[in-house]
Amino acid sequence: MPTRDIDFMTINDFKTELKNWKFTKYKAINFAIGISALLIYEFIGRPIYRPFIYANQINDFHIADTLGNTLGTMAMIFFLIAILSNDTTKGNYLINLGTFSLVVYELAHPLLGKPIDIWDIIATILTGFISYVIYNSIFREKQLKQKTTNR
Repeated sequence: MPTRDIDFMTINDFKTELKNWKFTKYKAINFAIGISALLIYEFIGRPIYRPFIYANQINDFHIADTLGNTLGTMAMIFFLIAILSNDTTKGNYLINLGTFSLVVYELAHPLLGKPIDIWDIIATILTGFISYVIYNSIFREKQLKQKTTNR
């Protein structure tokens, strides 16, 4: 099967990724980042940081309000990469897909009887950008090597 520089993924690409799934160092790093974001939220953000900010009426620029969305977005993005990507050529696409999907979810809140929270949308977009920077700073050399190999 010929390789190509991937800017998108088809359904067949998803099927192939899942069929050929194996636990690698690349996947372990992405899982570690995702689980770290989740654990920070569950063991520090929710039980300690948010109650402290609310109890002391500290203006933290909506960080406490959007902490679940922020760390949840990062966890979702890196879990998505670890599950659906066997190499670095698809990571940026999955970051964009995950961020876009969560923004759409936020915009669909009125269908669920909830108001749209603009701060959560901003936090999701910022977290998508931060995830992009983290991902590309970790895997930059590997991406360059794979792109030159795929040509």
